[in-house]
Amino acid sequence: MKTKMLRAWVVASLLVGLSCQSFAGGGQWTVVAWNNLGMHCMDDDYSVFSILPPFNTINAQVMDAAGHLITDPAAAGITVTYQAIANPDGSINTTSLGKTNFYDYAAVLYGANVPVDAGLAGKSMPGAANTPQAMNWVAGMNWFEAAGIPICPTDDAGHKNAYPLMRVSVKNASNAVLASADVVVPVSDEMDCRACHKSGTGSAAAMPAAGWVNDANDKRDFRLNILRLHDEKNAAKPTYAAALASMGYPSQGLYHSVVNANKQVLCAHCHASEALGTGGAAGVPPLTAAMHSKHATVINPTNGLQLDNIASRNSCYMCHPGSETRCLRGAMGSAVNPADGSLVMQCQSCHGNMAAVGASTRTGWLHEPNCQACHSGDALANEGQIRFTSVFTSGTTMRVPANQRFATNTNTPAAGISLFRFSKGHGGLVCSACHGSTHAEYPSLHRDDNLYAWNKQGHRGKLADCTVCHASMASIPSAARIGCVIMPTSRGRWASMNAANATAAIIAAHRSHGRRQIARLRRSLACSR
Repeated sequence: MKTKMLRAWVVASLLVGLSCQSFAGGGQWTVVAWNNLGMHCMDDDYSVFSILPPFNTINAQVMDAAGHLITDPAAAGITVTYQAIANPDGSINTTSLGKTNFYDYAAVLYGANVPVDAGLAGKSMPGAANTPQAMNWVAGMNWFEAAGIPICPTDDAGHKNAYPLMRVSVKNASNAVLASADVVVPVSDEMDCRACHKSGTGSAAAMPAAGWVNDANDKRDFRLNILRLHDEKNAAKPTYAAALASMGYPSQGLYHSVVNANKQVLCAHCHASEALGTGGAAGVPPLTAAMHSKHATVINPTNGLQLDNIASRNSCYMCHPGSETRCLRGAMGSAVNPADGSLVMQCQSCHGNMAAVGASTRTGWLHEPNCQACHSGDALANEGQIRFTSVFTSGTTMRVPANQRFATNTNTPAAGISLFRFSKGHGGLVCSACHGSTHAEYPSLHRDDNLYAWNKQGHRGKLADCTVCHASMASIPSAARIGCVIMPTSRGRWASMNAANATAAIIAAHRSHGRRQIARLRRSLACSR
C-alpha cells in the first residue's frame, strides 16, 4: 500500500517537473467572497423581545488579471456589488417583504425607523427587482464589505431556506462584469426556547410563580413566559430597578413593559453584547455570560442531562440553530469516526462546556478558539499530532503549539485577540476566502455552500488550485511563489503547497522506502523558480 502511495506521489511530482502549465484562469480577474459567519441568527418574532435583528455580512477580495490583490479599487477603476441568485433548485431570496415583523418594531427595539429591505448598517436587500447593491471598501482589511443585509430564511416563493445565495460581481468603469462569485448568505430564525418555556409543556422549573402566560400566539407565548420569570428572579435586586430606569423601561418590569406599555425589549440594552456593540447597564452581566452561566445547570429535557454536559452538541442545539439549520456543518462539524459513524467533534470540542462559555472572564464573540490549538504543526514539528479533535490540553486550557504554521494572526482584530475571521494568509487573502466561514469550513455538509468551490476549481473543498487566481504557475513572480505544485485536481489543474514543507513532509512519511526513492522525490519536487 505504501509503495503504491509513493508511486502516485512520484508520478504526480514528475508530471509537475515536466511542465508547469497554464490551465484555467487565463489572465482573468478573480473575486473571492464569503459570509463573515457560518450562520447568522435572527428572531422569528419581534413583538415581545429581541436578541438579534436580521443582519448578515458579506466580504470580498479582488485580484486583477495578473493575480495581484487589489488594494486601491479607485485606482483599479472597479466596484463590487451583490444581488440575489437562484440556487440549483430555483430558490431565490431578493426581499424581506412579508417575511418578518422586524420592521414593525425596529424603531422601538433598535431606534431605527428603517423601511422594508433596509438594514441597520445601511446595506439593503436587492428588492423585488433584484437591483445590484454596492459593497463598501474597507481599506484596513483590503476587502469589500456589505454589513447588515436584512435577509430572512424564507425565499420569494415562501419556502424555508437557510442558505440563500448572493452573487458578488466585480465591475469596471463601463459596468462590465470582470469576475463573480456565488456565496451562501446563511441565516436562521431557529433560536428557540420553547422546550423549557412554552406554556403547559415546558419545564416545571421554568414556570413563573405567577403561572404560565398561555398566550394564543405560540411565538409570543414562550417569550412572555421568559419576561415574567425574568422579572420574578430579579425583582429584589437593586441593580434591576436601576437598569430598568436607565434604559427607559417601566419600574413594574419587562413583562409589564410589553403587555401594558407596548414597549418591546431589546435584551442587549441591559446586557452588554459584542454582537450588537452595546455597553449594557451598570452591574448587569453581558448577555452571553448571563445566558450561558444561568442555563449551565438546567436539565436538557431530551436526555435528562445538564446542558453543561460536554458530550453532545444537542446541548447547544436546544437553543442555537440547530437541529434543522445545522449551524455546525463544516469540515470539523461533519467529521465522523469510521468505526462507528459517531461524530468526532462537538461544539464543546472548541468552545468548552456551557459554564466555560458563560464565564465572567470571557468576552463573547472575541474570546474564541483558534486554528492552531488543533492544527498544531506539520509532519516534522507538532505537538504529538498534526491535528487534534479538541482545542484543550486539559480542562479549559487551550493548546498553544510552538509551531505556528497554521496559526491565526495575533492581536487581530484587537490586542490579545486572535480570530480566524479576521486573519490573513497567502498574498494578503483573508483565511475565510479559501477555507470558508467559521462553522462552515469547506467542504460543507450543505450542497449550496460547496457551489462556491465547485464554480472556482471544479471540486469542493477549500480553494487550493493556484490557477483560481493566477493565470499559471509561471506567471507567479519567483519571490512571491508559494512553491511547487504537487497534486493534480479533478479538472487537471494543480494544487499548490510550500515546496520545502512538501518535500520534508513527504520524505518524513516515506523514510522507510530508502535513499534512492527519497532522492527521486527531491528531484521530482523541484520546480523552476
